[in-house]
Amino acid sequence: MPEGDAVYRAAARLRAALDGRVLTRSDFRVPRYATADLTGRAVRTTVSRGKHLLTRVDGGLTIHTHLRMDGSWRVQPAGTPPRRGDVVRLLLANERWQAVGVRLGMVDLLRTDQEDRVVGHLGPDLLAPGWDAEHAARAARNIAGNPDTTIAEALLDQRNVAGIGTIWRAETLFLSGVSPFRPVREVAGLERMMSLAHRLMDAAKDEQGGPVTTGDRRPGRRLWAYGRAGRPCLRCGTTMIGGELGAQPYERQIFYCPACQPR
Repeated sequence: MPEGDAVYRAAARLRAALDGRVLTRSDFRVPRYATADLTGRAVRTTVSRGKHLLTRVDGGLTIHTHLRMDGSWRVQPAGTPPRRGDVVRLLLANERWQAVGVRLGMVDLLRTDQEDRVVGHLGPDLLAPGWDAEHAARAARNIAGNPDTTIAEALLDQRNVAGIGTIWRAETLFLSGVSPFRPVREVAGLERMMSLAHRLMDAAKDEQGGPVTTGDRRPGRRLWAYGRAGRPCLRCGTTMIGGELGAQPYERQIFYCPACQPR
């Protein structure tokens, strides 16, 4: 599932292509909205909320999309034919550009003043403009409200804090020295952990191509833990461990150092 920083970048691409331009085509390829037509309306903007995207158009309407595990938005010159094999669920085009939503996990059309129906359940967004200590404190309180949950599962619960995925979970826990298996009740410094997660994702959000796995102290550029199972820890040399954690079908990958992140 894409991380919040990748969704943030998708929103930026959609803004560059669609903002302020009148739609010459809107093609909803989902049964519920098959007859919806936004042609002739100008796109106001697209914003990200955690892993959700909200594209607002004239007339007080919002298109809500979520990439889920393998969805994407592709921006192309208008009229470009879809790639062979693409499962297109939504196409928005103006005279110059088209945005093609491929394998989108969610597509909704709703009133802008009712956006809370689709994003109101989310915890504080790690990439929210003006993120501050109060955001971190609220996220920490949300996590602390489920003391018997493992910290790894709590971090991925978007109701606690929005935007973090398996990559930045692994990095946050490694840099915090906390085992992914540790129950929340045994984790100190949750506010500091939330501030760290914000810094990591904020540093990564404008980087094209995403992070790589070669180890570097610059947050958002190199990864200490994610994808390094079977390789030596960059801090202590112990072999890194990978696996899955979470009840099916919500299990997700974890990566950690058993020496730097003791249970």
